[in-house]
Amino acid sequence: MKKQHTLAIEQKEDAKHGEAFFPVQKYMTLLSGEHPVVTTHWHEEAELTLITGGCGHYQIDLVDYEVQAGDLVFVPPLVLHAISLGEGVSLSSETYVFHMNFLGGNATDICSTRYLRPMMNQELSLPCLITAGHPAYDELKNSFDRIAALYDEAVPGYELALKALFLQVIFQLLPYSKRMMSSDTGTPSEKLKQVLDYIELYVSETITVSELAKLCYFSDYHFMRFFKKHMNMTCVEYINNLRLEKAVELFEQGNTSVLDVSLSVGFHNLSYFHRAFKKKYGMTPRSLIERLE
Repeated sequence: MKKQHTLAIEQKEDAKHGEAFFPVQKYMTLLSGEHPVVTTHWHEEAELTLITGGCGHYQIDLVDYEVQAGDLVFVPPLVLHAISLGEGVSLSSETYVFHMNFLGGNATDICSTRYLRPMMNQELSLPCLITAGHPAYDELKNSFDRIAALYDEAVPGYELALKALFLQVIFQLLPYSKRMMSSDTGTPSEKLKQVLDYIELYVSETITVSELAKLCYFSDYHFMRFFKKHMNMTCVEYINNLRLEKAVELFEQGNTSVLDVSLSVGFHNLSYFHRAFKKKYGMTPRSLIERLE
């Protein structure tokens, strides 16, 4: 059964989008002063988003885009992206996340070979920001509206129609695409993805700046500037945020020992864990446990 979700702030790339046989998921996102960012992340699925209110900033493959109400945003598979609040008080959006295999990306036909697989391999680049002045905007907005209506109504056979509409979205963007060279592991984007993967894998252990710098073949100083430039926070801040998010997940799963959770996510100083948790969430770990009980 399909569900509508609110996109978790600082969602990580290991999130499950939809179900195995129907990898399509709708998300409603609201950024505000309390939750002003969705931090840099990526996943195997593509995204199609309508900005429904406010203004803000998208960063897609380390390129910055200013967005406002009415804009459409397409995020290809496996591409780093982040969202942040603009000068307004909020930014709201409606997003459909879909796996390319649902469209036939793992097939051997001409559609997969010429279009879908090159997109997945980042050899074919489609436009990411489609504003009202773009030649494809009207048709693309119409496709988005039909996707939204079908997803909510879930009439018999709606899965077929959604598949056709997502393919139509790619068709509508295709005239404005560019052929790219194969992904280079030496690009800033690939270096950053490698670092974030490493942090995700070893987040519960001690991670040093030197370890992360070596992954990029940077000096410690160069790496810290590189990370801050593209993530808008230091690597220490990022690691602590990730650990705190994982702590919340453990509390939500029924863990009630603050000490055990603190240690399991990599905080070996309980009092520091308490301070960091309260600063981020406005409550103590124990208060959250009591709210969840």
